[in-house]
This record gives sequence, C-alpha cells and structure tokens, in this order.
Amino acid sequence: MWIFGRKGPSGFSACSTAEEVTKGIDGTGLTAVVTVRNLDAGKKVKDSILKDIPDAKIDVMELDLSAMESVRKFASEYNSSGLPLNLLINNAGLMAPPFMLSKDNIELQFATNHLGHFLLTSLLLETMKNTARESQKEGRIVNLSSEGHRFAYKPEGIRFDKINDKSSYSSLSAYGQSKLANILHANELARRLKEEGVEITANSLHPGAISTNLLRHHGFIDGIVSYIGKYVLKNIPQGAATTCYVALHPKVKGVSGEYFVDSNLAKPSPLAVDEDLAKKLWDFSLDLTGLK
Repeated sequence: MWIFGRKGPSGFSACSTAEEVTKGIDGTGLTAVVTVRNLDAGKKVKDSILKDIPDAKIDVMELDLSAMESVRKFASEYNSSGLPLNLLINNAGLMAPPFMLSKDNIELQFATNHLGHFLLTSLLLETMKNTARESQKEGRIVNLSSEGHRFAYKPEGIRFDKINDKSSYSSLSAYGQSKLANILHANELARRLKEEGVEITANSLHPGAISTNLLRHHGFIDGIVSYIGKYVLKNIPQGAATTCYVALHPKVKGVSGEYFVDSNLAKPSPLAVDEDLAKKLWDFSLDLTGLK
C-alpha cells in the first residue's frame, strides 16, 4: 500500500511495483513512503528508485498488514506526524498460500489482503478528510483487486461463518474471497463518503496478469506461469499502469465506486456489486478489527 501527500506520504507496496508507481508520481509534487515488512529490503528498493530518479521524494517505513498491532502502530505514527494524505493505494497482496492463520488468528489471505487494508484505511481516513478539506483537492483511495475475485467461494462469496475453517479451505477460493472483499470495501466506502459529502473517491481495479512471484507457494504452477508468462503476461510497468491511471489521471476525477481493468471501466461479478453483501462485510470487518 502507498500513501501520498503533498508534503509527505507513506504506504505499503509489493516491492515489485515500487519503482513504477514512484515513476508514475514523479513531477506531481507528491512524496512517497514505501512501507514494508522488511526494512532492509525496503531500503534496497529506495536506493534502486533514487538511482533512476535522483530527485524522487521517498522514504521507507515498517508495516505488516497481516498484523493489526503493526497497522495500528503505523497509523498512529502517521496521524501524529502532521503530514497530509492525498492518495492511498492499497496493494499488498498474498496469493494462494497453504492454510495459515495471521498473528490475530484470522485466515492469512483475508487478514492481509482485506482486513489490513480495511483497518489502515479506517484509521487514516480522518487525516485524509482533513487534507481534502484544507487543500481543496480530491483525495483518492485505490484498492487493488483482481479478476480472481470471480473465483471466490460459491455461492456466498464471503464465508462469514467459515473464515477460519481449515477443513474446507481452498487456497485459490480464499484468494478470490479476499479480492472480492477489496471491491466490496471500495464500493461501500465510496457510498459512505458520497453520503457524507467528502471529496474523496474510492475505486478498485484489476492490474492485469503480471509476471511476479505471487504464485511462489505453488512451485510447479509458478514454473509454468513464469515460462509462458514472458510471452503473454504483462511486465511490471504495464501492470502498474492501471494503478497510476486510477490514482492520478484527471479523467477519473469524481469517479467513485467503480472497477477498472486496463485503465477502463469494467464490470465485476454480480457478487462484487451486491450492496447488502458490501454492508455485511463492512460490519463483519468492524467486528474483527475491533473498530465497532
């Protein structure tokens, strides 16, 4: 995830797209803080970015989105820093690992891909609202989902009563569930922000099939994908294009509660636009994060 402010921001991103997103904001006056679980790895990313973009405004902070304590610590530090917050990109991702629980005893994909983003967005939202009012500039929240949301558990999509059920766990369906949650979160957030009259938009997107290490937990499949992928998958700059478009392009001003693919509006699954499901997920997430 990334957080951007006119004076200084911060966020979390898979290191694979850090350089491309930074290049995307180069010249906008925004500052980026890459937040990572491993500070040493994060510093290497920073050095690599500065090598290509010497004038880039970038820093590194520690954040583990799978652990609520880490999320709360980061949010507290950011909110007390006095820094503005114009843009939030929620793009931490974990794909199809074997069944595991987070430090908070929640299935790891749901905890990392959805709850971490939900909690952090909620804790930073007041700062973002204040920035939008004071700067009179539209704030934007962008959730990276996936076309994989279509493979969430059938028929319910979100298994509220079986989030931690190891016996019926499917790694790919659980991934789809977490990506469906990303869209539902953005849609419900967009509805609430519009109702409140705040100049902040919330959208979700599919970055495209990108050649990264997301399938590292499936060695054989990962090997096949890596071999074939060089011919059919997007490279990292192409994969970051839709993220940069939704986050920065003037044509997206005022657009909220939408889903994008290849920098165009797209139609997600019927479950992804189910307003009752979105509200139920919101309340469920409040309970799990202790925000309710």
